[in-house]
Formats: sequence, C-alpha cells, structure tokens
Amino acid sequence: MSLFLSLLRKNFVAFIVFFLTVPVMGFSAQEEHAGEEKFDASKIIIHHVLDDHVWHLWDHGGTIYLPVIVYSSEKGLDVFSSHHFYDEHHNVVEYDGYKLDHERIYLSASHKAVLDLSITKNVAMLFINAGLLLFIFLAVAKGYQKNKGKAPSGLQSFFEPIIVFVRDEIVKPNIGHHYEKFLPYMLTLFFFILFGNLLGLLPGAGNLTGNIAVTVTLATLTFIITNFNGNKSYWGHIFWTPGVPLPLRIIILPVEIVGIFTKPISLTIRLFVAITAGHIVLLSLIFLAFIFKSVWVGAGSTVMVLFISLIELLVAGIQAYVFVLFSSLYIGMAMAEPEHH
Repeated sequence: MSLFLSLLRKNFVAFIVFFLTVPVMGFSAQEEHAGEEKFDASKIIIHHVLDDHVWHLWDHGGTIYLPVIVYSSEKGLDVFSSHHFYDEHHNVVEYDGYKLDHERIYLSASHKAVLDLSITKNVAMLFINAGLLLFIFLAVAKGYQKNKGKAPSGLQSFFEPIIVFVRDEIVKPNIGHHYEKFLPYMLTLFFFILFGNLLGLLPGAGNLTGNIAVTVTLATLTFIITNFNGNKSYWGHIFWTPGVPLPLRIIILPVEIVGIFTKPISLTIRLFVAITAGHIVLLSLIFLAFIFKSVWVGAGSTVMVLFISLIELLVAGIQAYVFVLFSSLYIGMAMAEPEHH
C-alpha cells in the first residue's frame, strides 16, 4: 500500500497533465474538422455504452473488426469479418445478402433477422475478463499451494485478504453454516463483476457490466440457485403464509410470487444502471470541451473527470460487493430454518 501511495504521489502531476492534454488535443482535432461534420456527443456516448460488431480504440486506424457469425434457414451458417459491412469511408454497406442496421443483422432480400452469434465488443470483453480471472487466480492458487504454512507472497498476498473478506464478511454471515457450498460461486461472481467494472473504465474498453444481457445472466444464476435450494419453510411462506387469515392469503399469494421475480430484477437493474450511468457521466463531462469549443471548459471538465473517475473506482468495488451481498442474502433466506419458540 505504501508503494502504491508513493507511486501515486510521484505520478500525480503527470496524471493531471495527461488528462488536461486530452481535451485540448480533442478540441484541436474537432476545430480542424468543424467544417466537415457537426459533433454529436449523444451519438458517440450511446455508441460507447451499447454493444458493437467493431471495436473502436481510436480514430484513423484504431478499429478492430470482429468476427460475424450468423445463421439463417435461407443461407445456413456464415462466418466473415465485420470489415465487410463498411466501405473505405466507414459507411455501412450490405455484404453477401446481409445488412447491418443499428447493430442488428438482417437478410437484405426479406429484411428478416438472423440468429446472430457474433463475437461483438462485449463478448470480446467477456473473454478478456474471463481470461484475466483464470490467469490471476490460477497463479494465486499455485502460490497458495507453494506457500502452505508460510506468509503469502506476490499475487496471493494481494488477493487473499479480499477473498477472506468476501468469505467472512459477506457470504458466511448471510448464508449461514451452508456457506461453503456456495462460496466458489460467490467469489467468482464478486471478482467477475469487479474486474468487469474496472476494465470498463479503461480508455476504449467495452461496457461489459453495463450491458443488461450480462447483468440479467448473473441475476438469473442467483435466481436459479436461490430457488433450487429453497427449503420447505421458504416455499411454505410463499404459497401458504403462516399466521395469515385465509381471505388475506388470496391477496398475499400473488404479492409473494411477484417477490420471487423482483429480487433478480433488482439485481439486474442496479448493476446495469450504476455502471452505464457512470460511463455516460464521464463521457458527457469530457465532451463539454467539444460542445463549448473552449480549452478552459476542457480543463475544468478534466478536473471533474478525474474526480468522477476516482469515484467510479470506488463504485466498481461497491457494486461487486452489493451484488454478492444480496445474492448471499437471498440464498440464505431461502435456506433459513424456521425459528421455534
């Protein structure tokens, strides 16, 4: 930690200068091309937070064209590069009977949507996130085996306190004595979300954990685990709430059933909104320099971007913590034994 603080102090001025330079450079480039095209901040922001078949790292050469994998009953399975959907001016064009429209692929003749299994930007980010998790935690596991009975070192010394925190402060208190059964899932969930949140803050990165398809999948896994492990008391409370008069049970039953589904919905929306909103706020502040065409506005917005970025680092950890906390709580409630007095 002391080494980290020392590096932060030494590089803080350089960090500020870098972020102050970005809006100024961007302003100059925008002013140079002002006559060519009107700057549309909202279009760029929405393009960033949504998924895409290409990955733009920077303008003029910084584009990665991702694989397109589509299936239709008319044409069967087709695999090709998304580069074919763009001409030399990066205008969208049709290719081999397929048309790309608002990131959806259709058959040109019938305008019928195809089954799209492409490696999009968020899918590529998913692979990167998973690969990073495997690389780090295989190294941590190897270090644990090597240093048995000794003080942890390397990556193990950094991640072991976090693992112990998740186990002792989140999972164990909320699930109870059955917690070990669910600990691997909870640790995977925590670090997957944490790494996804942090990677999404890097320049040019994809909005993985701000993609609602990803948050729905994570919440659905918690939903399945919760309800498959629900005991007799859990289901009895839902379908035959104890201590409630029969007429009221008719009203309470639909409320309880709806409550089963509101839990994963709340998990989905909370993570999706928090991460996506953070990206939108950061990009909006950066684009103030382009909108007002002022270096001074750019300098002021850069200071705000630096401040918000530090908050986003905190939010990245908090959202991983909250998702695992509520997942543990829901599973613990489903498995809790009724109290007998």
